[in-house]
Amino acid sequence: MSASASPSPEILTKYEPVIGLEVHVQLLTRTKAFCGCSSKFGAPPNTNICPTCLGLPGSLPVLNKRAVEFAVLAATAIHCEVRERSIFSRKNYFYPDLPKGYQISQFDKPLAEHGYIDVNTPDGEKRIGITRLHMEEDAGKSIHDGFPESATKTYVDLNRCGTPLIEIVSEPDIRTPDEAYEYLTKLKEILLYTGVSDCNMEEGSLRCDANVSVRPRGQEKFGTKAEVKNVNSFRYIRSALEYEIERQIELIESGGRVVQETRLWNAAEGRTYSMRSKEQAHDYRYFPEPDLPPLIVSDEWKQEIVKQLPELPEAKRARFIEEYEISAQDAQTLTATREFADQFEIAARAAKNPRRVANLVNSELVTRLKIHNLELEQSPVTMKGIAFAADLAEEGKLSSKQWKQLFDIAFEKKEDFQIVYDREKPQQLSDPAAIEKLIDEVIAANPKQVEQYRGGKKTVAAFFVGQVMKLSKGQANPGLLNELVTKKLDV
Repeated sequence: MSASASPSPEILTKYEPVIGLEVHVQLLTRTKAFCGCSSKFGAPPNTNICPTCLGLPGSLPVLNKRAVEFAVLAATAIHCEVRERSIFSRKNYFYPDLPKGYQISQFDKPLAEHGYIDVNTPDGEKRIGITRLHMEEDAGKSIHDGFPESATKTYVDLNRCGTPLIEIVSEPDIRTPDEAYEYLTKLKEILLYTGVSDCNMEEGSLRCDANVSVRPRGQEKFGTKAEVKNVNSFRYIRSALEYEIERQIELIESGGRVVQETRLWNAAEGRTYSMRSKEQAHDYRYFPEPDLPPLIVSDEWKQEIVKQLPELPEAKRARFIEEYEISAQDAQTLTATREFADQFEIAARAAKNPRRVANLVNSELVTRLKIHNLELEQSPVTMKGIAFAADLAEEGKLSSKQWKQLFDIAFEKKEDFQIVYDREKPQQLSDPAAIEKLIDEVIAANPKQVEQYRGGKKTVAAFFVGQVMKLSKGQANPGLLNELVTKKLDV
């Protein structure tokens, strides 16, 4: 479908997209799901493997207890009901990077079901249901030389075989690509807070397949769906869904029929390609894994696991707003990651005014991190430095212009705020007599503006404040300066 062939907005509104997402998340365990091989990313190809990974005769799987704990934590964090008894099954299919010819997964009795995630939409908050969360092992990785148009060779790296995964399957509750983006963003945020995965899409720790169909608005029956694979960022998932929705609508409008199939996303071309006709679940010939007993998560064990669950982002945001009296927008920024939130809280509790700490983090630190393309852990200004700056500002020892200058120097010199302050020693001018003297100079030099002020144009006072601040090289105490300017002009 070319850009020029896109359906008109009027035609697009005739149809309703129906989207469901399948998210595969690698668990952050040291070893694999059913053997003792390292699950660390980046080892030389085909080095982290053993007879169990390869399914050699006589090898038997042994379930990784830590993987179960991580799976239960993730399930609890997304409000799923954890089954006491779940079953592992063999999912049978052939692919070069699946040496056993089957994947150990869960089918009709998954670990957890019936969860949800709340997302923000233009129409308000919306609840996206989660059908299930189940455990499985990852397959290997096929690397196609020249993919997709001119592949001549395929290389297989089996290091990833057996890495523990959870698959999180949403209900078909998503209606727009933007909702899909918000759902994935929220899900990733929650998983990162729990610490069960690093969710690194570039390394394959988080992968998403999207099932999408369209139907006439008002129709209850779902349309024929296509599954979109090979998408390695949330932004591309949104783009792939936009393309696929338009492709299906154009096909229906032209008298064609949507075929149930798997399609691959090509980011360079901004389009999807047909890969294969979509198999149904029964084609995988699931049957219970004979070498693994049922997984029993007793209520006692579940309670022990859930004790490890940290305060999750939504709860933390609500608490920050109430406890530190900050805005919802500031709370959103401060809780973007668990580490950022924890660091802020350390600074907030150490400072005289937590709200000022929040203001400095959002106005000075976050802005400069973006400008310099740095992560929080790379910031030269620590949260201790932020708390120090907040206290100076609270005590009236620094003007906003001064602390901005000091932050600039800190990032330029790669030094913490307190080190820069101790060296530069900027002083705020708070002597009323000295400030009045500067005000008198400015008033004497600007009789026209004085006349405007006394003629009723009170906003001209800001001009005098600015001129005095410039004359004092930014050192005049802003609060005192505003008070004295008004007092002088009103004489």
